[in-house]
Parts: sequence; C-alpha cells; structure tokens
Amino acid sequence: PRSRSSRMRSTLVAFAALVASATAFAPAGVFTSRQTAAARVTMARPVSLRAAGRMSTLKMSAVGEKKTVAPVFDEICEMTGVTLSRYMMEVARQNPDLRDLESLMGGIQQACKTIANLVDRATITGMVGYESGGGSINIQGEEQKKLDVVTNDVLKRALAFTGKVGVIASEEEDAPVFNADAYKGPRVPGGEGKYQKVLADVGSKYVTVFDPLDGSSNVDANIPTGTIFGVYEETESMENCVIDGGVEGSCLMNTLQPGTALVCSGYCLYSSSCMFVLTMGAGTHGFTYDRAIGEFVLTHPDIQIPKRGKIYSMNEANRWNWDKPLQEYVTALQTAQCETKTQYSSRYIGSMVGDVHRTLLYGGIFGYPADTKNVNGKLRLLYEAAPMSFLIEQAGGLSLTGKTRIMDLKPKEVHQRVPFLAGSTDDVMEMKSYYDACDDPVIIQRCIDRAAN
Repeated sequence: PRSRSSRMRSTLVAFAALVASATAFAPAGVFTSRQTAAARVTMARPVSLRAAGRMSTLKMSAVGEKKTVAPVFDEICEMTGVTLSRYMMEVARQNPDLRDLESLMGGIQQACKTIANLVDRATITGMVGYESGGGSINIQGEEQKKLDVVTNDVLKRALAFTGKVGVIASEEEDAPVFNADAYKGPRVPGGEGKYQKVLADVGSKYVTVFDPLDGSSNVDANIPTGTIFGVYEETESMENCVIDGGVEGSCLMNTLQPGTALVCSGYCLYSSSCMFVLTMGAGTHGFTYDRAIGEFVLTHPDIQIPKRGKIYSMNEANRWNWDKPLQEYVTALQTAQCETKTQYSSRYIGSMVGDVHRTLLYGGIFGYPADTKNVNGKLRLLYEAAPMSFLIEQAGGLSLTGKTRIMDLKPKEVHQRVPFLAGSTDDVMEMKSYYDACDDPVIIQRCIDRAAN
C-alpha cells in the first residue's frame, strides 16, 4: 500500500489540476461566485429536460457578480497537506475583502472540533438523553436533547469571540441574537463591560445562521449527526441595533436573506470520520479531521455530484401523505419506469447532514418533502435548506421545493419551513417534471404562494 504522504501528494496534485482546469472558465483564474451555480447547472444539462414524457424547465434567478479568486497551492507540506486554516489564509490573501471571513471560519472550525469531541464522548460523559430529564422545548416545539443545548452554546460563543459576527440565528434560539461586542473596541483588562477608548477597525460584520446539531436524536444510537451553517454579509450596519423584548427591524432584515446572498456555507459531519464540507462560491470542498495534528485536511477537493444517481432517500413512512406527483415519481424509480429505465435503491439515515453527504458523493436524490401533516415541509429555510442548497449547487447539483429553486426564496421569518428535494441535477429535474404535469389546484396554488416573495 502507498504511504500516507504518497496518498496525500496524489490528492493534492489532483486538486491543483482541478483548480487549473476550473480557472480556464474564468478570466485570470476568477470564479464568479453568484453565477457559478447557475453556470454549472447549465453546463451539466440543457435548460429543458424531457422526463417521463413531460418537459420540465427551471428558471434560475439573476444574481450578482461578486467574485472570489480560488486559492492555488504550488507548495505543500507532505506531512500536513492543505489544512482548512491554510486554505482560509490563502483565500484571504487573494481576496482581501474576505480577510475577516478567515477569523470567522477559525471560530466555526474550532467549535466543530469541540462538538466532535462532545459527540464522541457523549455516552461516557452522560451527555445523552433529554435536557432536564425531558420537557425542555425549543421554539420549534421540539423536545431538546442535552447536546442540543450544549452545542448551541459552543457555537454561539465561538462566533461571538471572533468579533466578526453581528447577529447569530440558531435553531435553538427563539429570535436572532445580537452581538454588540462586535462593534466595540478592545475590552479594558479587569474592567467587566468596559472598552478601551481607541479607534478600532471593526472590519466586516457577518450574520451567521446554524443548526448546531442536526440529527441530535440519533446521538444515543451512534448514528451520524452534523452541524450546518451559513454566513451572510450585513445589508446595513447593525451597530445601533438594540433588542429589548423583541427583535429590532434591522436585525431581522439582515437575517432574513435569500440563499443567493450567502457568502459561504457548510456542514461538519460527525461519523466514522469527522468531515468539514465548505463552499465560498467557487466549488465545494471537503476536509477530514486529522486528530493527530488537530486540523481539518483537504481530502475531497472540488466535489462534483454525479449528474444522475441510482439512490433515492426519503422517509417512506410518510409516503401516502406526500403530494401525488412525488408518489408517482418514487413509484417510477422503484419499478424502473423512470427516465433511465433502471430501478433505484433506497437509502435513508434520518440525519440531513449524513444523507446530503452521501448524495453529494454518490448522486441520486434526497428529500424531506411536504405532506398532509406538514404542507410546508419540516426543514428550516434559513439555516438548513438554503446553506445545504448552496453547497449542492456549487457541486453541480440542484435543490428545489418541488418546483421552486430554494436558493431564490427569501425567508419571511427566522424559523420558516420549506420542502426540500435535492441532489443530482437530472434526477431533481425529472422529479420536477411530475410537479409540472400536476393539475391539482391546491398543489399549484401552494407552489405559486411559496415562490412569491
């Protein structure tokens, strides 16, 4: 077998080749982050797709032209490879306007390392079961596990300590949390709540949204869990934003942004290995946690989801409560009556991070769809569906509610829910063709209402 350094060298050489080839599509090695997803979908397939005897089209929204220069690694340490820390340093060097994002990502990756350790040791330390023995309910109406509360606190503190986050929104918080310290100078040593009267360069401020521990109900059974996050830029300064018994308007306006406004998003998977998957609008990249050196190391550069897969992933216990078009589509997959005339396999973990991770690597379609009990689905748009959609589109895939592109939806409230159907572009577009052909007025009106912003 090849040595670790040899395998690492091969991976990094492949990454360098991918970066070199990608830069050929943009002038002077520049990726257009707000256009990359749409461009990749266009390159991967025609705008229209004939599936199951139907014609389906998808209109991609017009997006801005913020550009990110992809980092190039012409010299690499064979013992460590390209770490996430170095990756972010190179991004900051080549994109000075993103230099504050380096500090922010440092806080997120440190929080993920801490959470990975908490999950690993949960059974030993007694961090399993429900908070307060049961009965602790979050804003979603869901009973909180012990790790839900602890991991939420870990992420909140890690983000606040960076000084780069003005507002934090979490699944476990009723409303966005304003971080006033981000707009002040250095603290006075020994003076609690006091700050030095100096001109401080506070730099860029970001809005960070997250689900601290997706799939936390699976921890007790050692099933994969994960952290999901998304980062937006402030639309206006929140220096004077005050929350007193409610949420001040500018805080909400900064928080309720569509997925097309994301600066970066990612997830950290806690499983047989711990993986940090990230996009900054120039492809999707995976880093594996090397506990020997305490760093996330680049192992999956420029992840590309297959155009078509052979796996569908949904909770089939709810099948007869799904929309009729989705029932028909899944039946076609099971009976080889789909476009490929190939029978699909079913794989479902019940943890979004785990299911999305498999779909990114193997292709196919993953869904948490609408049903008669939850007509708007169950996944939250702001901090689950939109960040994951950004990752999937940057890997060449597609993410819809059924007919509508999730990245285009502007949240109306922090904890708004949406249906989620995502994966390989050809599979998702074939699914959409069933919705396009549906003549049920209730489903049609629901799709219209969902798309209206």
